[in-house]
Amino acid sequence: MLEGKAIIGETDMLRTMQQDALNLASKALDFYDVTEAIEIARFIKKEFDRMHGPGWQCIVGTDFGSFVTHCCGCFIYFCIGSLAILLFRGSAAPEAQENHFSALEAVKA
Repeated sequence: MLEGKAIIGETDMLRTMQQDALNLASKALDFYDVTEAIEIARFIKKEFDRMHGPGWQCIVGTDFGSFVTHCCGCFIYFCIGSLAILLFRGSAAPEAQENHFSALEAVKA
């Protein structure tokens, strides 16, 4: 377990979901060493999928950048000590959805 209190940087999640994320991160750090970022991310993602439905993405590390599109109410970025955790449910951009439907219409024609 990495010692330290979780500090939430950004979120638009309900408090109950935030607490689920923090609890799962703590549990993951009980099971895995802080250097096992992929295993920590896999654990959090799979548990969040189970608890809140599929489509969650999780990034864990000490130094990363991100630029993501997410569903409203489904984003949290927090740190525990030097370990940062980004958890979100992905969402396609409106332009991508329009292009997808245009492509489907072209196939039907």
